[in-house]
Amino acid sequence: MSTQSSSLPPPLPEPLRVPVADSHTHLDMQEGTVDEALARAAAVGVTAVVQVGCDIGGSRWAARTAAAYDAVHAAVALHPNEAPRIVLGDPGNGGPRQSVRPPGGDGALDEALAEIDALAALPHVKAVGETGLDYFRTGEEGVAAQERSFRAHIEIAKRHGKALVIHDRDAHADVLRVLAEEGAPDRTVFHCYSGDADMAKICADAGYYMSFAGNVTFKNAQPLRDALAVAPRELVLVETDAPFLTPAPYRGRPNAPYLIPVTLRAMAAVKGLDEDTLAAAVAANTAEAFGY
Repeated sequence: MSTQSSSLPPPLPEPLRVPVADSHTHLDMQEGTVDEALARAAAVGVTAVVQVGCDIGGSRWAARTAAAYDAVHAAVALHPNEAPRIVLGDPGNGGPRQSVRPPGGDGALDEALAEIDALAALPHVKAVGETGLDYFRTGEEGVAAQERSFRAHIEIAKRHGKALVIHDRDAHADVLRVLAEEGAPDRTVFHCYSGDADMAKICADAGYYMSFAGNVTFKNAQPLRDALAVAPRELVLVETDAPFLTPAPYRGRPNAPYLIPVTLRAMAAVKGLDEDTLAAAVAANTAEAFGY
């Protein structure tokens, strides 16, 4: 494949017969307009999306977009990599919508959390997230800020009766510990689930939803497929995390909500279910998880 063709958007897949939702996407990071993205998604049976904020600007955008489009539901939060940057002023090297700013200390984090709290009260904001812990890009100096932010997001979600969307990267044990210590909200979603089958059983026992992204199709992702295999059907969601994690065979090309059918079909094969059965379960699970 040429460099030029590998940068082009993948073709539209065969439409799903049973409509589903993309439980986690970043439309503000994708090419084209919201209208175009929603139209392409709807054409293949993806009739709703959860637009996820990662910082103050992105969370405001998510809330505005959800207010303007019936097919969009918003989640608002400070990404785990954003909290240390606010406190430490570290520009970092990754994580969506990274911000570069001077050190603000705990007071600046409190101000940012207060804005997330205000956004979470809006009726078209259905979730608080993505929040959690990320030890891949944030070093030891940022762990305390991440955990303080995570605990605050849990409290905000519970107080407003909203779902909690978890970002967990290289931090499984500590994420589960903080959820247990704080008491998880009634509806908790592990976005882009990255644990193994043993962790999936722990999440299932706790009633946590597990949302699988395009990386479940990657050749080296057998532990993810093993986790999906044991995850209860009633706790499974599907997502793109677009523009990231484009499913095989389109890995490396731009991801978007319209590619959900590719991942869902791979998931159905792993679970030994027909496509329509899994799609119906995922659609019901997503509506229940996000309360729409």
